[in-house]
Amino acid sequence: MRWSIFNQIWRSLLKSRFLQLFLATFFSVLLLSHPLYAFSPPKTEIRGVWLTTNDTETLLDQPKLEEAIAQLSRLNFNTVYPVVWNSGYTLYPSAIAEREGIQPFVHKGFQGQDPLTDLIAKAHDKDLLVLPWFEFGFMAPPSSELAKKHPQWLTQKRDGTQTTISAAGEVVWLNPFRPDVQKFITSLVMEVMDLYDVDGIQFDDHLSLPSELGYDQFTVNLYKKETEKDPPANHEDPAWLKWRADKFTAYVSQLNQAIKAKKSNAIFSVSPNPYDTAYQGSLQDWFTWVKQGIVDEIIVQVYRPDLESFVRQIEKPEIKETRQKIPTGIGILTGLRNRQIEMEFIQQKVLAAKQNGLGVSFFFYDSLWNYAPESKVERQEKFLALFPYPAERKLETLPPSPPPLPLPTLGTPGIPENTTRVDEFKPYPTQEYNNFDPYNQVPGGSQNDPSNPSQEIIVPVENNLPNLPQENNNPIEINAPNPPQENNIPAEPNSPYQPQPIIIPVETANPNEAVETTPEIENNTPYEPSEEVPFDEDFTPYQPPENMPLVDEMKPYKP
Repeated sequence: MRWSIFNQIWRSLLKSRFLQLFLATFFSVLLLSHPLYAFSPPKTEIRGVWLTTNDTETLLDQPKLEEAIAQLSRLNFNTVYPVVWNSGYTLYPSAIAEREGIQPFVHKGFQGQDPLTDLIAKAHDKDLLVLPWFEFGFMAPPSSELAKKHPQWLTQKRDGTQTTISAAGEVVWLNPFRPDVQKFITSLVMEVMDLYDVDGIQFDDHLSLPSELGYDQFTVNLYKKETEKDPPANHEDPAWLKWRADKFTAYVSQLNQAIKAKKSNAIFSVSPNPYDTAYQGSLQDWFTWVKQGIVDEIIVQVYRPDLESFVRQIEKPEIKETRQKIPTGIGILTGLRNRQIEMEFIQQKVLAAKQNGLGVSFFFYDSLWNYAPESKVERQEKFLALFPYPAERKLETLPPSPPPLPLPTLGTPGIPENTTRVDEFKPYPTQEYNNFDPYNQVPGGSQNDPSNPSQEIIVPVENNLPNLPQENNNPIEINAPNPPQENNIPAEPNSPYQPQPIIIPVETANPNEAVETTPEIENNTPYEPSEEVPFDEDFTPYQPPENMPLVDEMKPYKP
């Protein structure tokens, strides 16, 4: 009787949901605690942090920077994003900015060093990747030298106003559809890649354009030329949104190609807002960029004030699909100078991201533990608990270049004796277009100057008689198609060759219609936001330290 009672109790316990969960948890802990079953996070997990202008003292002071990099390495971070483009200024010695007349100072560290060179050396020594961050993208303060010296580069709203309100206060925007603006931004990126041993480049939500902009004369003319319509009054019109977003995508593709041509394994990183906001509000079609393979890393900024909305954003289908294609992370706010965030809330967000297979990047460095409600030691211990294992990130190893083939000797069988060696070959001199103007798409020279006719190119080939043309056949000019004639009259068979106009296939080429000049703003007074303007009080546009040398004291930078 007694044993039957115990048997019934034991069977009821086995059917208990609580007991099943307890046993499963107990044996899981035993298994995972054994070295054979221990696991570490995926090798491509992003653990990054942005170094902003709020971190200027850390960036410019060598001892503080060395301590910062050592702490990040100890806590198993693997990527840093130092700002290099902010408020219309480069935060490195830039010959391009100096040539454009937009840089009244040279960015140097407190010990006279180049801060970016110093950061890269210290980070690489600790196996951290460095992706310089072009924070402001196409955005600039209206009082900056960039905005005042190039007013024709600025775009505008339909009512003619040019400014928008951002986290940085009131700003203006460079027109990303203009070839000269695209060339300027790309040239800054190429300059950084030429001067520094970087692992990639990062842009953020300012690699974009607020959708209410784009009503400047240049863009209006371009839209009318391609669609034969006026831009809709509603800036959220689907066709008008898509046309501008597609133009942006075309530029991002060109920028990616330029980065890869400079360094094929460099990481092109973008940190946008969640997709719906990015596309509808900023023409930033980043999900299409991912599907087209023109970006290598995405870090979506999800600065939500509560965990529920945070989780809802990071579980969106586009983020799940992006994670299957490229390294993907979530931007997490760790605090501002005037708004500290408790570590418990940060931990909850990090764990939610990790549960969805996502990496993280924190905004910004000083708020990790220098501006926090907890002590520095406590914050660092909790970050180490979040990242107990290293997650090493390495650039793809490029295959070694094949050894050069030996030059053939003149005695090699099959090569005629009168053949010129490759290393002795002198290019045939051709006429140069010294006055070429790509915007007018008409080369200088014979078309504009009757006294300077084009010369027929004759290629001498020794001891090799070409096939003689048959009677009534015209000789074929080398690379010389028949030029278009005036009034569409066919060319005479034996008329001398006239070169064609060179057409440059730039998707955003200057329309033929006249472009109105954007009103000058050189006499603008420095911007003073009104009290009712809601912008981030923590943000301050970059101001160089008082001991920063002027441009006329600059010495040529030697990397």
